[in-house]
Amino acid sequence: MLDDFFLRALLGGILVAVVAAPFGVFVVWRRLAYFGDTLAHSALLGVALGYLLHLNLTAGVIVVCLLVACLLFFFQRQRTLAGDTVLGILSHSFLAVGLVVIAFFETVRIDLMGYLFGDILAVGRGDLVWMAVCGSISLVLLLLIWRPLLLISIHEDLARVEGVPVDLIKLSFVCLLALLVAVMMKIVGLILVTSLFVIPAATARKLVRTPETMALMAALFGVLAVGSGLIGSYQWDTPAGPSIVLSGAALFVVIYLLPVKRGA
Repeated sequence: MLDDFFLRALLGGILVAVVAAPFGVFVVWRRLAYFGDTLAHSALLGVALGYLLHLNLTAGVIVVCLLVACLLFFFQRQRTLAGDTVLGILSHSFLAVGLVVIAFFETVRIDLMGYLFGDILAVGRGDLVWMAVCGSISLVLLLLIWRPLLLISIHEDLARVEGVPVDLIKLSFVCLLALLVAVMMKIVGLILVTSLFVIPAATARKLVRTPETMALMAALFGVLAVGSGLIGSYQWDTPAGPSIVLSGAALFVVIYLLPVKRGA
C-alpha cells in the first residue's frame, strides 16, 4: 500500500505532465527551450522584489516572469537578434539585478532552492486543487489560440496574410507560458516544470507528424517519466524531482536510439 504523500506526488506530477504537454509542442517548435532557464534566473529577482515591496513571494515571481515574457516578445519583434541570444541577455541581466537587490537584504534569507527544485513529495491536497484549476484554465486559453498559434509557427508571413493577429497571439502565448511556470514552480520546482515542457515533447516529435498527436504522445511520455521517476525515487531513496527528469531523459534516449519511423 502506497503512502498518501506518494499518491499526491504522483497525481501532482501527472497534472503537470498533462498540462505541460501541449505547451511543450510550441516550446519545441518555436525554440523556446531556454525560456525556462531564463525564468529560473529571473525568479531570484521576483523573490527579492517580493520582500522589498512586502508582496507575496509567488506574486513577485509572477510579475517578473510576465515582464520577462513581454521583453522576449518585444526583442523578437525587432528581429535583430536570435531568440537564444535574447534569452541569454535577459537571463543574465535579471540574475544580476536580483543579486544586487538581494545585497540590500543583509538579514533576510531567501529560499531560492525551494523555487528551483521544489519538493513534489510535499504536495498537499490544496496544492493539487490549485494545480488542477490553474492547469485547466491554462489549457482552455491555449485551446483558444491553438489554430492561429499553429499557423504562426508554420509560416508567420502567411498567418499575417490570413488576418491572424500575430503579435497578440505570440504575446499571449509567452505570457501564458510564463504565468503557468511561475504558478507551478513553487509547488514542484522550476527545474521539474520546465523539463516536462521540453523533454516529453522533444521525445514525441520523432514519432508523430501532427501537433495534436504530438501533444497526446508528449503527455504519455510525461506521465511515464513521472511514474517511473517516483517509483525509482521510492525504491532507491533518490530525490524525486531529479529522478523524474532523469526518467524523461532516459525515455528520450531510448526513443532516439530505436529505429522508429515517424507516424504517417
